[in-house]
Amino acid sequence: MVQARIEHYAPGFGDTVIAGRGISARDYETYNPNYIGGDINGGAVTLKQSMLGPALRVNPYRTPLRGVYLCSASTPPGPGVRGMSGYLAARSALRHEFGIHTTPSLAPDQIARTGS
Repeated sequence: MVQARIEHYAPGFGDTVIAGRGISARDYETYNPNYIGGDINGGAVTLKQSMLGPALRVNPYRTPLRGVYLCSASTPPGPGVRGMSGYLAARSALRHEFGIHTTPSLAPDQIARTGS
């Protein structure tokens, strides 16, 4: 169904697909029990879940284990394809593990100038 929908807006798309695989929600949950009902986003995205999940902590990215940080659809700002959970977890790790309080620039022109 997804491929047919894409094909509708991008004729010829199907000709570029080499292989495909479909899996039911039940099978996906069997594959990974964290995907309850096949939900890869970690459950309902409610205000309470956004503020309290996955654990009630001032810093939701830190874990009780030194140097271990969590970034997932269950950490703020929640599920989405944008990488913000990882970005925020990395900022937390830089601050707490290395004392770096200013996030380094990742802009292409900054990287070119510094040679990093």
